[in-house]
Amino acid sequence: MRLVFAGTPEVAVPALDALLASDRHEVVAVITRPDAPAGRGRRLVASPVAQRAEEAGIEVLKPGRPREPEFLDRLRAIGPDCCPVVAYGALLPRPALDIPVHGWVNLHFSLLPAWRGAAPVQHAILAGDEVTGATTFRIEEGLDSGPVFGVVTEQVRPTDTSGDLLTRLAMAGSGLLAATMDGIEDGSLKAVPQPAEGVTSAPKIQVADARLDFAAPALRVDRVVRGCAPAPGAWTTFRGERLKVRSVTPRPERTDLAPGELAVEKSAVHVGTGSYAVELEWVQAQGKRPMAAADWARGVRIASGERLGDGPEPAGA
Repeated sequence: MRLVFAGTPEVAVPALDALLASDRHEVVAVITRPDAPAGRGRRLVASPVAQRAEEAGIEVLKPGRPREPEFLDRLRAIGPDCCPVVAYGALLPRPALDIPVHGWVNLHFSLLPAWRGAAPVQHAILAGDEVTGATTFRIEEGLDSGPVFGVVTEQVRPTDTSGDLLTRLAMAGSGLLAATMDGIEDGSLKAVPQPAEGVTSAPKIQVADARLDFAAPALRVDRVVRGCAPAPGAWTTFRGERLKVRSVTPRPERTDLAPGELAVEKSAVHVGTGSYAVELEWVQAQGKRPMAAADWARGVRIASGERLGDGPEPAGA
């Protein structure tokens, strides 16, 4: 088939690579989000998918909105048989959905109908799911509600961050998406409607959602830290300023600390929760680089009885 691939971030690149390597299909163009400012200089930078497509010598389309007439005209002129999609980042209007013969097929990083939305991997970790996966489905106008072509499953490991899990799903999902294109092309795959039961939502994680509540059990604190890593990053407050918490380790053996209470030892920093303590591993103070929690604690000289999250929300939080 003639394919036009739609995707934007780094996590979409493995799927593009898998389709470029296919001897059954031809990726004739790529659709991605417009160049965005990045870095300290806020210089406009092409998306990872755009950069990979340019390396491969493929036409790159960067519509501000996919309903723009110029974009729709160009897509009709290209005449794709199918448009595979991975984390494109914009809603597709009906005129665009109607162009490819076999529609638009999305690779979504959950086992649908669970975790429909922008942040399925983060929500799977926050919920404590033990198994997740990736799903290919035909896009329709509802949110991640179209009929399913195939799935792969992936174990959620106890120490997984969202970044870790998403990296593995991107690799496993790339093979699933390529196999889905094969099955559509030879007629061996038929899309099956999603069940009505088991639907859960996975909206984008906001900064406010990433604030740690040390009155919650230690397992919840650990899930929020892992689920919000690398972005937006779990955080709390210390002495009226925001402190990012990049990693923790639950310590069930320590139950003597009140929620938020800090205890500093020679090479470890513990904080109490609603159940038992967690050990702070890596933190990042406002305006500073990430550092080992023990080094941070030595620098700020924590006094007996000081707590995390025991103060007003800092400005801009």
